[in-house]
Amino acid sequence: MKLSPNAPLVRFACPAACLALGLVAPLRAQDSLADQYRDAAGRLLGAALVDIEGFAKLEYLTTHIGHRLSGSTSLEAAVAWTHESMGREGLATRLQPCMVPHWVRGAESVELLEPEQRSMAMLGLGGSVGTGPEGLRAEVVVVTSFDELESLGREAVQGKIVAYAVEWKGYGATVAYRSRGASRAAALGAVGVLVRSATDSSLNTPHTGALRYADDAAKIPAAALPPEETEWMLRQQLAGKKIVVRMNMEAETLPDAPSANVIAEIRGSELSDEVVVMGGHLDSWDVGTGAHDDGAACMAAWHALTLVQRAGLVPRRTLRVVLWTNEENGLAGGRAYREGLGDSAASHVAAIEMDGGCERPTGFGLSLAGRSTEGDDEGYERAFAMLADICSLFDAIDASEVQRGGGGADIGPLMRDGVPGLGFRTVGEHYFDWHHTRADTLDKVEPDHFRRAVGMLAVVGFVLADMPETLDPSTR
Repeated sequence: MKLSPNAPLVRFACPAACLALGLVAPLRAQDSLADQYRDAAGRLLGAALVDIEGFAKLEYLTTHIGHRLSGSTSLEAAVAWTHESMGREGLATRLQPCMVPHWVRGAESVELLEPEQRSMAMLGLGGSVGTGPEGLRAEVVVVTSFDELESLGREAVQGKIVAYAVEWKGYGATVAYRSRGASRAAALGAVGVLVRSATDSSLNTPHTGALRYADDAAKIPAAALPPEETEWMLRQQLAGKKIVVRMNMEAETLPDAPSANVIAEIRGSELSDEVVVMGGHLDSWDVGTGAHDDGAACMAAWHALTLVQRAGLVPRRTLRVVLWTNEENGLAGGRAYREGLGDSAASHVAAIEMDGGCERPTGFGLSLAGRSTEGDDEGYERAFAMLADICSLFDAIDASEVQRGGGGADIGPLMRDGVPGLGFRTVGEHYFDWHHTRADTLDKVEPDHFRRAVGMLAVVGFVLADMPETLDPSTR
């Protein structure tokens, strides 16, 4: 598809080296990686921190293309625009086709009928079935855990809508009710579910996200409510009041649709068959515009590669950026990328993923397949020390922290085959306020935080691709 957007392509306003001396910490250890790459890092960070073009890319993506759910025309518009724009910049770029799920939300609502009548804020969960044209009217039973659900048994759940009013215990614990709650309730005869949104802060804002239907239970309609609503229903139930709602969801799943990963790279000067890959996922949910999740990461990784190229830096190994497709509701892009490598992922020496929003950066996390992060694995400790040395280049911007454990969903298949995985880290103060909501929009992204991300990805990507050794020599 040919796309000719009026996306601004503005060069940064002053030479890349203008801030180099002020951006890095004093020398720490003779011949350390930081020492070897201090000049290159200064050039890249200097360029990134005064740059305006990268954020303009994010502005175009979120304002003129918008949300990018798998199977949608807007996702394919984003694929075409990024691919063509990378080519116009002179980057070597290509598309890697794959098929992706195509779920369509349609019109949807939840109406409270008893003990009072009013509309409830809601978002259907990705992959949910619809209610049918007549909608679904049923009494609600509220539970605070899977254990409570099971203790009620089929007699109390049959024919009802289950509402999960669970306590926030972090994203990992709470999101289990979104992903598995429908099938757990359906197994006891429930006809629908309403799930507390996976967030610790809400202004009556529902959060969508994917569910997973079990093969051994009926598929029932599922929607997310804000925490305020599920907690209100719990209080009503504890007061002995009957709760009745009507759900209407036109949701349906269509046949898989064609999409593609967008790939751009700078070929290595000596070891071009060895690859450092970094990126984020280009798709988003169909609410908001996917600014934090994960548009900022895609634009930051792309622009990091652009700045490496403009600085005239050619690493020993190939430095590659991938904008993966279909992370949100299928991970088809990550699987397709790994499958495209054939029998072995040994060509990849590191994989970096940014998929935790673009708040103020703090550093990176590191994982090595089969290596303990507990301080008792010599190989991991060596790699950790190397990454910490590289990240010391970010002392002056307070982003040099290296955490034990890193990676991401799209690089998961690579990591399972032994590729060292790095996760870009931020303060994470507000990410789950906006995550999977209509509020995930450009105004939530601080331009300075974005510019730091661009610079950090450029530096770490380039150093890992150029340094004499690799993080984990055992994988070579």
